Amino acid sequence: MVLPATAQSTDRSYFTPLPRNWQLKFETVPTDTLSIMNDAIAATTKVNVDSAPSSESEILTVMEVARFLRVPKSTVYKLARLGQLPASKIGKHWRFLRRDIHEWMHSRTQQN
Repeated sequence: MVLPATAQSTDRSYFTPLPRNWQLKFETVPTDTLSIMNDAIAATTKVNVDSAPSSESEILTVMEVARFLRVPKSTVYKLARLGQLPASKIGKHWRFLRRDIHEWMHSRTQQN
């Protein structure tokens, strides 16, 4: 940690003391893949004025798919290149339909 030039190494007034009863709090995270996926679907589904989900035809980037699937970008590139993940290449960029990614995940969870 870098201290400002005005603070000396023995100067304790620079640091704010923590309360005596201070504790770290951790949020529990579900480990069930299906519940994680359902939570992500529920959090990202939007409704248009016409009451049709806008996520049906929403186009995603590699980064968005990686974030959604919680995998590295390199895994998304590899699966798309091998044809295992539904994707379209536009020029040098990969694009994904959210609906296709949802269907792909559901089909994989039903296979296992």
